[in-house]
Amino acid sequence: MANVTRRIGLSLGADLCWPACYEEILKRLKLSIPVDGDAVSFETERVTIEPFDLSQPVKYDLIIDRLTHWLPITREWIKKAVVMNGAYVLNNPFAIQAMEKNTTYVAMMHLGLPVPPTWMIPNKQHKYHADLQVTLNRYARLFDLGEVGEKVGYPLFMKPYDGGGWQGVSKIDNEQELRVAYEKSGEYLMLLQKAITPFDLFVRCVGVGPQVNVIKYNPDAPLHDRYTVAFNFVDAEEWSLLTDMTLTINTFFGWDFNSCEALRKDGMFYPIDFANACPDSQVTSLHYHFPWLVKAIMRWTIFCAATRRQMPRMLDWQPFYDIQQQDLPFREKLRAYADLGRKRLEADRFEEFCQKHLAHLDEAAWEFFGSDRAKEIVRAKTAALYPAHEVEQFTEHFFGMVGFWRKTESDRLALGKS
Repeated sequence: MANVTRRIGLSLGADLCWPACYEEILKRLKLSIPVDGDAVSFETERVTIEPFDLSQPVKYDLIIDRLTHWLPITREWIKKAVVMNGAYVLNNPFAIQAMEKNTTYVAMMHLGLPVPPTWMIPNKQHKYHADLQVTLNRYARLFDLGEVGEKVGYPLFMKPYDGGGWQGVSKIDNEQELRVAYEKSGEYLMLLQKAITPFDLFVRCVGVGPQVNVIKYNPDAPLHDRYTVAFNFVDAEEWSLLTDMTLTINTFFGWDFNSCEALRKDGMFYPIDFANACPDSQVTSLHYHFPWLVKAIMRWTIFCAATRRQMPRMLDWQPFYDIQQQDLPFREKLRAYADLGRKRLEADRFEEFCQKHLAHLDEAAWEFFGSDRAKEIVRAKTAALYPAHEVEQFTEHFFGMVGFWRKTESDRLALGKS
């Protein structure tokens, strides 16, 4: 039996807390997993940004990528690593680059998901191009913005077709507000989407591989309090539906790691924002839910690296379209989409792998998140975001929320052993 090391590269932006926790827990696990006659261990490294030879080998078996959506040199290096070197990357860089909000809305509308009515409108301003004025004079048609607004219906949201992090988003209640917001939109290419109102529940569903966590969400709260600590806010069927919806979206676009927002009105969940393939992963926002995310990333990346899971270089939508064309009720179609997604994610094999090789992860994570080192990491992230006079207060707050997770996790683990 040969000793083999799988290397996991962390391609990071401003991330501080989850990578440090990931690295610490991985050390504590001391993994040596038998795979195809070899004893497989793991090591991590922070990926640096520097010139690269297009033909040079990539030393990582798997890369967790947090930069593709905004840093061109990293995006191109990641794409090279996939095309030439066969690296497995969370997430597929080609799918992230191509699948902005507009495309994701269109695709899920086609599959039958109840995406609210959505229109695209031309930019208010355009970047300079030598042929711009001639093109606009010949082909751009005057339109009545107020008429479009009426067709969408008020209230509505105006948002960039490829935006994220609530950048450029406006809630609009009437034509006058729409015209004012459009005048200020500059070069943004905008979508108008009918608001789901009144709604009685806002959820954000975080998916990592076949793992999904449904979290109650309050977008009007301060950033540190948007992810709510709540239990039993949906019933079993609603949880199943939201899980199926998340897996459908993620596997359709080839995303291992994504979050999906949905609003419930009159018992129906409407997906409103789900092109989030670089989801919020910080303890300063996730707090109680942060350990779940760290563990979910660990399980999925260790499984993928250990088994040398192959990342599809091309997306295959036809099996989803084949289901869409069947004469089935929506819920049955959604279940079939999700079952297809689970097969693509090798969910059964993943579950068996975790039970066999990562059964001690829960206890190792529980112990780590109560340690002084975990608190140091929480403080470092807090200090990066908060003014000096608030660092101690919010460090105690966030670490206290992690402590509450440890209490509920302890109860869960105790029940599992009884």
